[in-house]
Amino acid sequence: MLGGLDVALFEFFPRNYVWNLSVAIALASGAEIGEIVDMCQPLKEAAARGDDAGTPEFLAAWVVMGEKLISLADEDERRGRTLSASDKLQRAALYLLTAERMQGHGHPGRTGTYAKAQQSFHHAMELGGENCARIEIPYRDSVIPALFTRAPSCEDSSKPGPCVLFVNGLDSCKELLYWSRLPHALARRGISTLCVDQPGTGEALRLKGLHATYQAEQWATPCYEWLAARAEIDAARVGMTGISLGGFFVPRAMAFEPRFASGAVWGANHNWAEVQHRRLQREGENPVPHYWNHVMWVFGAKSMPAFLEKSAGMNLNGILDRIRVPFLVTHGEHDRQIPLAYAQQTFEQLTSSPHRELKVFTSREGGVEHVGADNMSFGRNYIADWFAETLGGHTA
Repeated sequence: MLGGLDVALFEFFPRNYVWNLSVAIALASGAEIGEIVDMCQPLKEAAARGDDAGTPEFLAAWVVMGEKLISLADEDERRGRTLSASDKLQRAALYLLTAERMQGHGHPGRTGTYAKAQQSFHHAMELGGENCARIEIPYRDSVIPALFTRAPSCEDSSKPGPCVLFVNGLDSCKELLYWSRLPHALARRGISTLCVDQPGTGEALRLKGLHATYQAEQWATPCYEWLAARAEIDAARVGMTGISLGGFFVPRAMAFEPRFASGAVWGANHNWAEVQHRRLQREGENPVPHYWNHVMWVFGAKSMPAFLEKSAGMNLNGILDRIRVPFLVTHGEHDRQIPLAYAQQTFEQLTSSPHRELKVFTSREGGVEHVGADNMSFGRNYIADWFAETLGGHTA
C-alpha cells in the first residue's frame, strides 16, 4: 500500500521506486522475467542504498546479460537462425539501454554501453526484417534521429495514409518508443509511426549534442514537414503523441504548429516547471537516478539556477486554447511522479478542441502508474484507437 492506495508496479527492490520503474519498463518492452531475476537478484543490497549509490553495480550486472545475449545471437546467426538472433539482440539492446539510462551523466562505461546498444538494436532490426527503418530529419545544422514504422496500407504511395509523430519524455529514447508497441498497434489500424529522439533525448542528446527546449514546436515542425513531404503520408492526417514529459511537449508543439490533425498524451505533464520545485521539496518520485545531474545535462545547464531558468517555460497555462483539433489526455490514477490534477488542468484548458477526452486509468483495468508502467497495454490500445478514429484508420 502507498498512502492508502494499492501499488500496482512490480517491485523487485523494496522501497526503491526509481529502480523498480526501470525494471517495469524493461518488462513492458520485451524483457524475460528469468533474465530480470538473474540480473536483479544480486543487486538487492545495492538497491537498498538508495537511488544513486548502486547504479554502477546495476550497469555491470545488466551489461553482463546483454553481452551474453549478443554472444548467443552470434551463434544463432552463424547457423542461419537470424530470427532467433534478432530476438536475442533486441533484448540485449534493451538491457544495455536500461543500464545506460540508470547512470549519471559522464559515468564511466556509459558511452560504450550506449554504442553497443545501438549496434545491437540496428542489427536486430536487420536480421529480423522488422518494420522499423532508421531515418534522420534535418534540423538546423544537425539532424533528429528517428525510427519509421510504415503501416501495411501505406505501401501504395498512390493512396497516402495517416501517420503519428511519437516523441520521448525526459529520459526515454526512440527504441523504447518502438518497444512500447504503440507503433505496432497503430500499424494494425492502418497508421504509420515516426518515433523520434527529439533534442534532449536519446541520440539527439548523446551523439548530436542537442539540448531540450520548452519551445517544442521548433523541432516538431521539421518532423511534421518531413512526414508531409512523403508520398505515402497524407499531410492532412498527421497526429502527434508523446509519453511522460511528452505530455508537455505534444500540446505545446500543437498549440504553435496547427497542421497536426489530432493529438494524444500518454501521461499528462501540464506544469513540469512547478514539478521541479515540488521535487526540490522531495514531493513525488523521480524517474531516474542522479536526477538533478540528468536534467541539467538534458537542458545544457551548468548549474541548478541555470536549469530552473531554462525549464521555467515548461508549463501549458494560457496556450491550450490555440489547439483546435481532437485531443486525448490519458493518465494513471495513482501516478507517483505527476499528480492526476495536472491531467485535469490540461483537459480543462483545451477549450477550443472540437473533441477532447480525459481518460483516467483506474485499478479496474490497470495502467494506474506513471505512463502505465504497471500495464502499458491499456494506454497503448486506447491511444491507438483514438488515432484510428480521429485520423481515419480502423479499429476492427
